[in-house]
Amino acid sequence: MHPHLLLHVSRLCRFAGISGQYPLVQNVTVTEGGIANLTCRVEFNDNTSLQWSNPAQQTLFFGDKKALRDNRIELVRATSSELTISISDVTLSDEGMYTCSLFTMPVRTAKAYLTVLGVPEKPEIDGLTKPAMEGDHITLTCITQGSKPAADLRWFRNEKEVKGAKEVNASGKTFTVRSSLQLQVDRNDDGVAYTCRVDHVALTQAPQQATEVLEVHYAPRVEITHSLEVPQEGQYLKLECVSKGNPSPDPVMWTKDGSELPDLDRMIVEGRELTFTSLNKTDNGTYRCEASNHLGTSSAQYVLYVYDPNALGQHGTDHALIGGVVAVVVFVTLCLIIVLGRYLARHKGTYLTNEAKGADDAPDADTAIINAEGNHAHAEEKKEYFI
Repeated sequence: MHPHLLLHVSRLCRFAGISGQYPLVQNVTVTEGGIANLTCRVEFNDNTSLQWSNPAQQTLFFGDKKALRDNRIELVRATSSELTISISDVTLSDEGMYTCSLFTMPVRTAKAYLTVLGVPEKPEIDGLTKPAMEGDHITLTCITQGSKPAADLRWFRNEKEVKGAKEVNASGKTFTVRSSLQLQVDRNDDGVAYTCRVDHVALTQAPQQATEVLEVHYAPRVEITHSLEVPQEGQYLKLECVSKGNPSPDPVMWTKDGSELPDLDRMIVEGRELTFTSLNKTDNGTYRCEASNHLGTSSAQYVLYVYDPNALGQHGTDHALIGGVVAVVVFVTLCLIIVLGRYLARHKGTYLTNEAKGADDAPDADTAIINAEGNHAHAEEKKEYFI
């Protein structure tokens, strides 16, 4: 090879070596308690040593030689082109700027920032009163500590998200997050689950959450359901007193016309139900159901009228006959209206003025008027009077 060509290749190689002798690093993010791997690489290295140092500029490793006595720091890989170390059980105090140094002339460095994520603690819900009374105003407060960056808190009423008021406070390197939810409880909140969920980048698998189930006490409400629409003599009838309250208003009380039930042989009370085994006319009356708990009393009433099956059938026939007659009368009336309307429409506009009456045989308008007056005179002569 020509001497000049060899010199040129030699210069290129030396330039490549010098330009490639720069350490390459990457920033690292790790969750508190995890393992952080710090890697420093050099593309072209002529056996120059690599070194890692911490944010306090303390040397951790110089090549494959450990410089700092910390059992959490270990060597992973040490070659002429790479120096990788690991820090286990990472804490928030480990966060900061780490430096990789390549001892050339001059020394070249690269910096990698280690970010440590603070894991939020399991949230707690305060402010729940058990039991709450219907109409009470309560404030649920959810608290989580130790997050970095600040966690996000979300509220759910059963599965539906509801909005709370968030507050963030710094505590050293971590944050304490609170979220409040104000409620005016009613009976519809009884048994409802309120969940506070923590969302955070450090929670990779499942979010942290806490759940509280509301217990609401409320006064009863009562209604009466019945098994027959038209009760008849001899039939079986069941009345049920449907009462909703918390605590449950048991037992319920049945009365008839303001007094105790008169015939307990045919009227059977079982829990909330009042059963008539065989109805008769003496069962007619107003039945009242009353339910109570420590918050109040509620009642409902049912007016019972027992029909005679035979009379009910006759009444049905009479009603059908009356209905038929009414239908016929309405039909005839409509027919008359239609005929009268058509008659008036056909005779509309057949009346003529005096001028028009004399215009049939007149050669001009003046003659027509004279003829019309003559006809009018004849009409006057033909008047008849009736006594």
